[in-house]
Amino acid sequence: MPVTLTLEAVESLARNALIACGTSEGNAAAVANSIAAAEADGIRTVGLGFLPIYCRHLKVGKVDGKASAKWHAPAPGVLEVDAYHGFCHAAYKAAEADYIRMVRHQGIAIMTLNRSYTAGVLGWFVESLANHGLLALGFANASPAIAPYGGTKPFFGTNPLAFAIPRTGRTALVIDQSSSTTAMVNVIDAARHDRSIPADWALDENGVPTTDPARGLAGSMAAAGGYKGVSLALMVDILAALGGAQFSYQASSLIDDSGGPPNVGQSFIALDPDVFNIADRLEPLLTVMISQPGVRLPGDRRIACRDRAASDGVSVDDELFLEIESYGGR
Repeated sequence: MPVTLTLEAVESLARNALIACGTSEGNAAAVANSIAAAEADGIRTVGLGFLPIYCRHLKVGKVDGKASAKWHAPAPGVLEVDAYHGFCHAAYKAAEADYIRMVRHQGIAIMTLNRSYTAGVLGWFVESLANHGLLALGFANASPAIAPYGGTKPFFGTNPLAFAIPRTGRTALVIDQSSSTTAMVNVIDAARHDRSIPADWALDENGVPTTDPARGLAGSMAAAGGYKGVSLALMVDILAALGGAQFSYQASSLIDDSGGPPNVGQSFIALDPDVFNIADRLEPLLTVMISQPGVRLPGDRRIACRDRAASDGVSVDDELFLEIESYGGR
């Protein structure tokens, strides 16, 4: 029978499991917060559903739960963060205050993370910046999943990009999407539960669209918009690796336990919207946009999920709950 957990209980469950698997309390707090946020937004695949992978990777050394990030400014408006093979959530949070001060001083600045690990929900990072009053863009690369256009062998990660801008008296507008039609974890989840997938999600070993998730995992993820999505994946790969991180094709798997640390990267570009006077023009833009019947803003569904999760909690099936408990998440 499913277990219903409050968001606070989700965060505690995740934090305890991470600590039990060798993560420091400070690092575990940041990662657990990102997991609870994913659960609140209804994204189980990178919420509690991904926690067992975090725990396994801690045990085999693909990520260092006790890593302590260091950062420096090699040029005005540039902050380079070395995650030291640790969780990017913890590395980002450690440097965030310095980065925000830099953005305020310069009007615009970039933060890069290298020797990093999977970002999970990239929107978590840019929304934090928006909650501090900044407009932000985020880029993250990942291990190979998308084949180059015309090819059949995975080369690029699903490489998400995200955007966030604060709104007066409202939740920040957040756009978070991958370069693939869907996140790879959704195909993995379908395979785990023996469900078919839409034909535009993945390609088999021969580059042919498939509804069989196992064939899709043996092949490659479908890029969003065909060759345009592949171009997007390339762009994100370059931007995410600006700080010295590996490109997608060089990274070890973020899904299985093979290989050492993936050494992927993330980059964030943030600016002070007050410098550009965009805040006064944003609401009229959004109001006119949604005046058409049937139109909603990006993130509206996510915000509705948050409201439900805050009041009703989230339901977790027994199998997943017991698996997390087995890692120490009590």
